[in-house]
Amino acid sequence: MSTGTLTVDLDAIAANWRALDAMSAATVETAATIKADAYGLGVGPVARALAQAGARTFAVAVAEEGAALRDAIGPGPAILVYSGHMAGDTDMIGDLDLTPMLNSVEQMTRHVEALPGHPLGIQLDSGMNRLGMEPEEWAAVRHIALRLKPKLIMSHLACADEPDHPMNAQQLQQFGEMVADTGVPSSLSATGGILLGSQYHFDMTRPGIGLYGALPFEAAQPVARLSLPVIQTRELEEGEPVGYGNTWIAEASTRIATLSAGYADGLIRAMSNQAVLFADDEPCPLVGRVSMDLITVDISHLDREPRQLDILCSKQSVDDLAEAAGTIGYEMLTSLGARYTRRYTGGGA
Repeated sequence: MSTGTLTVDLDAIAANWRALDAMSAATVETAATIKADAYGLGVGPVARALAQAGARTFAVAVAEEGAALRDAIGPGPAILVYSGHMAGDTDMIGDLDLTPMLNSVEQMTRHVEALPGHPLGIQLDSGMNRLGMEPEEWAAVRHIALRLKPKLIMSHLACADEPDHPMNAQQLQQFGEMVADTGVPSSLSATGGILLGSQYHFDMTRPGIGLYGALPFEAAQPVARLSLPVIQTRELEEGEPVGYGNTWIAEASTRIATLSAGYADGLIRAMSNQAVLFADDEPCPLVGRVSMDLITVDISHLDREPRQLDILCSKQSVDDLAEAAGTIGYEMLTSLGARYTRRYTGGGA
């Protein structure tokens, strides 16, 4: 096989959902955010595993993702669309029973006129200044919006991955004031908010990144293993360069393995000369620049020529790899390219 293999442990994803679900009271529903193709891991298998684990509400970024999700899980579970009801979304929202989280008066008007009586939710801006109705806008239309019987009112925390950040308490207070006496289920927290404590849980939590084995959920089970095939090995003499720009020069006789993966596959260029791969438990440094389809790795210390090396494994989490690339686990996961062969274990796979 000439492309990498991304192995996804569906049982680990389900276990992470159960663990996060257990952190809130039995009266709090735990949804599952599976936008961006389930954070790069494959929305169909992941959604089915989570539904089997007990998830009954799912969330996506845009209506097109909702269509793919509905195709995967069938009728029944609720699907929230964070972008709301955009122009051109009406048929998908109506035909596929999606619930748009309306972000503005404009969206509310569009939804009511196009799909009267169809389920909806409301998204409020509690201080992040990204999506949702701001306090003044919400105060002006609240009485009208509540007559539409929204299924959920939600907002999103800006700094939940920093537990001591004062913004968390500010948003908690603001959101609490905005949803007071509405009689509508409300939701403020994704993974980070769940970890902040019960006062942030409200009626529903919406974990995302924690399901997929990444921070800030430190207790998460690892979910993904990424193995890259070795195409060729070569011997270098002292002074010979590797890769574009000659950014790495051999300081002694060196054995180099060229692997089939590059920035087209989500191994971003910033990890050049920084990342580490593993031959079983033995670390092997990535040397030279990451190119579009290839990376080069120093395997001089190995007593064998490996057929493949692992870049995500028990020895290196997605957050470890992200740190080497100067980014976050979210970006690493969602950048995983379409060329990998995805294999699923557990979860009835």
